[in-house]
Amino acid sequence: MLTSGLTFLTVLSLFLFGGEVLHGFSFALVIGILIGTYSSIAVAAPMLVAYQDWRTAKARAGQAAVAAPVKREKVRAKG
Repeated sequence: MLTSGLTFLTVLSLFLFGGEVLHGFSFALVIGILIGTYSSIAVAAPMLVAYQDWRTAKARAGQAAVAAPVKREKVRAKG
């Protein structure tokens, strides 16, 4: 957030005070920073949380399989 905010302020100042030559370029950068920040917060963060939950559940299932006692059937002798 700090990096995005500082970069946004810098590019916004270029957009406002940079003149006509930098206007189009800085506008594209402003839009890119906004979309990139939104993507990082609203898309990537929930995906990371879901992935961590999946990994935790997978690890717990693996530990439960190892810790579960093996059921052995009694073999009756013939005769």
